[in-house]
Amino acid sequence: MNQFLKTLLAASLALSVFSATAADMKVGFVNVDRLLKNAPQTAEVGKKLEKEFSPRAAELDRLKKQISDQETAGKDASSLRLDFERKQRELNEDINIRKSEELATLQDRINKTINTIAESEGYDLVVYSGIVYANKRTDITDKVLKSLGAAPSSK
Repeated sequence: MNQFLKTLLAASLALSVFSATAADMKVGFVNVDRLLKNAPQTAEVGKKLEKEFSPRAAELDRLKKQISDQETAGKDASSLRLDFERKQRELNEDINIRKSEELATLQDRINKTINTIAESEGYDLVVYSGIVYANKRTDITDKVLKSLGAAPSSK
């Protein structure tokens, strides 16, 4: 038997074993976009960050008005403008850092929730991102949302 036929036979055998195993698997997926949109923790994070950064945003608004008032009066506001731009840049960077921290915390909670559901309901595989196609009957997003405290959404 030549090498090509041996390789073809091995691949065919592996495929048939995988097919038999895959047919017995319980598979689910989680729609990340819908999960993040509807999870109550997402709104909580937004409110938390708004509260945390609103004083600095208000300071920027005051500074912006001060710049406008000086320019209206014909005064040079270049140093104020530089200060405003620096503070705005720092605020944006700090907000992005805090969003990343909060998202990591939420991601950890979501992963634990998915693992709990998968183990308690006997899933062999749960796919969370990078899905090209999934049949609706394998979608466990509503179960995860319910476990996170959100009402299941209408898809």
